[in-house]
Amino acid sequence: MEPEAGVEPRFLIIETAHQQGLVVLASGRLVVGQRNLEESRRHARDLVPQAKELLAEQGWKPRELSGVIVSRGPGSYTGLRVGLMSAKTLAYATGCALLAVDTFAAIACQAPAEALTVDVIADAQQEKLYVQRFGRKDTGWTALNQLAIRPFADWMTSVGATNWISGPGVEIVEAKLPPDLRRVPRSDRMPSAARLLQLAWERWQRGERDDLFAAEPIYLRPSAAEVKHLASRER
Repeated sequence: MEPEAGVEPRFLIIETAHQQGLVVLASGRLVVGQRNLEESRRHARDLVPQAKELLAEQGWKPRELSGVIVSRGPGSYTGLRVGLMSAKTLAYATGCALLAVDTFAAIACQAPAEALTVDVIADAQQEKLYVQRFGRKDTGWTALNQLAIRPFADWMTSVGATNWISGPGVEIVEAKLPPDLRRVPRSDRMPSAARLLQLAWERWQRGERDDLFAAEPIYLRPSAAEVKHLASRER
């Protein structure tokens, strides 16, 4: 629902793209409450109770939410499905807006002030990475190319001396990286509530909303279970 005049819009933020999930409440551009979900990725079990607790602490009713902000990947297949489905369900039930945010875009915004370009990477398995390059402009960070899955060796040939790297994939390939390749600090390689809120707020101000039935997680490739199923059907 749209907030009354003079009342800041209220948002619930869901981040389940990676192992450490988040459920967050925000009033306007200010985070007012946060819960970390268990690292065992039991997002389906923990997400709804944690959201209820946060709402109760603020004295907010679900129907008073202006929007649900959800991190849409790339990331964990299970986590993304749970997060987006929970966000869609809540938005549908309460009539509030859905705002899906690209996870890598939020991570790019956390690069140090001296960084002009940053490659955000995540594990795509089989010696491959999810990769997307971002550049700092006067108006903020912008994607310089499309998100892609690339072999590690192929990606390394494109990394220049001025590039920084970030994202959950850094730790996966750390041992293979040149020591002089500049890395974003580990604490800023996962999407923070503040950055997800920042990007969603910009969309909110532009009047952008996501279609509840059309919004999908960013995968780029089928999950291992889907690959196995397709292989069994081809036999």
